[in-house]
Amino acid sequence: MTRSEPLRVNGRLSIPASELSMSYARSGGPGGQNVNKVETKVVLRFSVAESRALGERRRAMLLARLANRITSGGDLVIHASRYRERARNEEDARERLAAILREALRPRPTRRPTGPTRASKRRRREGKERRAATKRLRRPPKTDD
Repeated sequence: MTRSEPLRVNGRLSIPASELSMSYARSGGPGGQNVNKVETKVVLRFSVAESRALGERRRAMLLARLANRITSGGDLVIHASRYRERARNEEDARERLAAILREALRPRPTRRPTGPTRASKRRRREGKERRAATKRLRRPPKTDD
C-alpha cells in the first residue's frame, strides 16, 4: 500500500490519496542514536468536514459518531509511531483510519423496546404486597366503641 493509492474503507467507500495529509515528526521510544535524527512518526489527517468522497449522510454520521475524535476544524487525526520505519507507520496510520471509519459507518441495530417480563411483574406485585402488609401491621388496633 503506497501513499498515492486511495484508501479502501469498505466495498462502497474509498478515499482518494489527495484527501489524506501526512506529516512526520521524531518518534519517541527505542531506536538508539537513530531516534534523534529520523522522523518516523506519522501524523495522518483526514478532513471529514470537507471530504468530497463522502456523501452528506455519511459525513453527518461520521461527524456525529466521531465527534470526540474530530478537531474543531473538522479533521480526524491519527498518530502512528508503533514501528521504527516511516513506511510501516504510514501503513499503520492508513489501516487505523480505515478501521475507525468502517466502525463509525457500520449500521447500528435499532432498539426494539420490550415490555416487563411476567416474572418482573410478579416480583413488583409481591414487593407491593409486602410493603402494604408492613404498613397494615403498624396501624393502631381497631376498637369497637
